[in-house]
Amino acid sequence: MLKEFLFVGLGSALGGIFRYLISTLIKWDGHGFPFATFLVNVTGCLLIGLLAGFLARSSSNTLTLLFSVGVCGGFTTFSTFAKEAITLYHANNYGLCCTYVAGSVIIGLLAAALGLYFSSMPLQKL
Repeated sequence: MLKEFLFVGLGSALGGIFRYLISTLIKWDGHGFPFATFLVNVTGCLLIGLLAGFLARSSSNTLTLLFSVGVCGGFTTFSTFAKEAITLYHANNYGLCCTYVAGSVIIGLLAAALGLYFSSMPLQKL
């Protein structure tokens, strides 16, 4: 059990570091569209779709814990998404708030589906 915790923790640390790097490169001041979180979450959706498909072919629980649970879990951020949506709402940016919420959900789902689609294709077709 300790080994599993270590793999999840290592993956989470890596995902969190990558998320932090993106948020330092793409600043958000509470106004305008929160591109950093949007990019992180959509990329994470695509990545988890890809990983789900590729790791389904593998019997490695360790890789699933490291990458799907750890890296994707540490990289993506629903709580920051929620905070930013509420910040936009309280700033009376209702249209931007709705665009952010709907865009994040719809594009995130499409990215995950795309990842699953590409990961389920035979490798020689990629």
